[in-house]
Amino acid sequence: MRSTKALLAILFGLAALSAGAASAADRPYTPGTVWTVTMVRVKYGMESTYLSDLAANWRRVMDAAKKQDLVVSYRILVGTAASRDDWSMLLLVESKNWAAFDGADDKFDAIVENMIGPEKAQMEQLVRRSDMREIVGVKNFQEVNFK
Repeated sequence: MRSTKALLAILFGLAALSAGAASAADRPYTPGTVWTVTMVRVKYGMESTYLSDLAANWRRVMDAAKKQDLVVSYRILVGTAASRDDWSMLLLVESKNWAAFDGADDKFDAIVENMIGPEKAQMEQLVRRSDMREIVGVKNFQEVNFK
């Protein structure tokens, strides 16, 4: 009697697993790359100055990160804010997958320290940037590729 119950439990478990695998295979999409999206509210009259700063510093860091395969690509989208509390710029960074985030902080810290300087220099730059912009939020999204 016990062996029958155990066998039924095993069969039920296998059926549940195979149903889950079958439903995953039936998805009309595959997961793609992961995007980190930073929403930025650029202060009035500071867009050109902020873009110059991004070109001089952020771009160099992103290029170095690409060479080290930390990121796949990066982009900046500029638009108009819908209200005074809305963002007007998106900084997009594409990563290969979620696993790319594991240990990435230390690698990015090394790149930034090499390019910008020690923590004190980084903090001075951060304070200067706060005169140009405000970070509204940061979100991570996974791209979906239809089959």
